[in-house]
Amino acid sequence: MTTIPPFPPAAQPALERLLTRAEALLARLEAQWPPVLPEPDWQTTLACRWRSSGRAGSGTLFPVPILHPIRLSDLTGIDDQKARLVANTRQFVAGRPANNALLTGARGSGKSSLVKALLNEFAGQGLRVIEVDKEDLIDLADIVARLEGRAEKFLIFCDDLSFEAGENAYKALKSVLDGSIAAPPENVLIYATSNRRHLIPEYFAENLQGAPAENGEIHPGEAVEEKISLSERFGLWVSFYPFDQDGYLDIVAHWLRSFGVSGADIAATRQDALNWALGRGSRSGRVAWQFARDYAGREKQNA
Repeated sequence: MTTIPPFPPAAQPALERLLTRAEALLARLEAQWPPVLPEPDWQTTLACRWRSSGRAGSGTLFPVPILHPIRLSDLTGIDDQKARLVANTRQFVAGRPANNALLTGARGSGKSSLVKALLNEFAGQGLRVIEVDKEDLIDLADIVARLEGRAEKFLIFCDDLSFEAGENAYKALKSVLDGSIAAPPENVLIYATSNRRHLIPEYFAENLQGAPAENGEIHPGEAVEEKISLSERFGLWVSFYPFDQDGYLDIVAHWLRSFGVSGADIAATRQDALNWALGRGSRSGRVAWQFARDYAGREKQNA
């Protein structure tokens, strides 16, 4: 057996300097990597946010310390949409077949609030939520792999989802929804909200089957099919619509009551609430909530 001769004494100082520089370089590199956090304790953690580290499969689930307190009873004017999504979620937590859901429509109409309220409603039955930003959807397969086989039921929540032409992150979403050779796990669903029903912009020229596409596409109709196919992978579509004046005022009244404003004072705020909506250019649930907070805050200050 051969043995490796020791470094000659003259080379040892150079070797020590090399090792010192290597250790310093490793220390600098380690400082740039995010710390490795333990997996969440899903017995006590109800929601997490996924943050990608830029390396495949090495993102982190950050527990959400304080959840939004909104309840299903707080959401008025969307009874049909609420009933459909509650029924789908109830099937899911009970272990029965359920669909991935796409919530689309007017801004501020309660899409994301409904998902938050579902967590508060069903957390005691094992429902958990993981919020994933659009930029991190490339990690979706890795996230799902971490959840497979657990007893809890997970909603992967993608808020305000849409893609521009040329983005490829939607392919990861398509694969997890319904396009991979592997069957999706029974304990994971995807709930996404968007102002766009088809998630990817379409152009008028793409519908002119006989005309050449601007980018040279020979079969532009197939490009349209590719864009529509993402939305079709969601089994449940729930549409939300702008509120009329009475619906908007009902939401204002609900939130004012939740802040302890008296019925007489609520009636007196009608014109102020309408002016607030006019200034914002929208009679949405979000605008109603913002008005109620502003009014209640001013009233408490003057009390």
